[in-house]
Amino acid sequence: MASQALPARGARLGRPVAPGRAFVPRQREHDAGPTVRAVVLALPGGDALSTRRRSPMAAAVMWPLARYLVRAGAADGVAAHVVHYRFRGWNGGHAHPAEDAEWAVGEAVRRYGDVPVGLVGLDMGARAALHAAGHPAVGAVVALAPWLPEGPEPEPVKQLNGRSVLIVHGTDDGATDPELSYGLAERAKKVNREVCRFEVHSDGHGLHQHRAEVFALTADFLLGALLERPYSRPVADALAAPPPLGLRMPLAAGFGRSLS
Repeated sequence: MASQALPARGARLGRPVAPGRAFVPRQREHDAGPTVRAVVLALPGGDALSTRRRSPMAAAVMWPLARYLVRAGAADGVAAHVVHYRFRGWNGGHAHPAEDAEWAVGEAVRRYGDVPVGLVGLDMGARAALHAAGHPAVGAVVALAPWLPEGPEPEPVKQLNGRSVLIVHGTDDGATDPELSYGLAERAKKVNREVCRFEVHSDGHGLHQHRAEVFALTADFLLGALLERPYSRPVADALAAPPPLGLRMPLAAGFGRSLS
């Protein structure tokens, strides 16, 4: 029986993420707003196999983090978008979300010009971020609880060379194996010194228990990598430390309240 063609649906760069009520910029009427100096693309999770329409709920999960990043980087001209995939699934060798993420980077450059792009993904979106890091405009990648299924071939890491990479994983994650993300980080560190990994002790797949700390860590890392802000001491230490120390750095409770 002939295989059925996939439905023609395009990936989409969602509307620019607004910072929310916590930040109200003061602008004159003729002021067009701050110049965009960096773009962050948030990549939602998904399923292993599915050609169903993209999930609005998965995209909605990324909005709070995207808003936080826009607020944190408002003074530096950070824009953010939540990427909407063509399909809900990774779909084996097709790696549809990774293709969509790479397209989204190109679209961001088309809209904003020659600015650095950061990718932050959760679950399947974290895997897509890691795969799409080879685009020339990508300067930083944050992979939260990445879905890295075991297969005959190891996950690629060469595309991470020259990028700043942060992996964050809960030690009690029952959906994606933290040891697989450690293994990837260890291999990536051999080709790229700018790799670190934080462990969120007692937290699960969604990283809900320590959401504030994870948000603060993500912002600290992305703003440092994309805009050359000084990293906090824990991030700088993690990047400088050799394995396994820099790849099993504990995320301290209260991170972000008093960075030093």
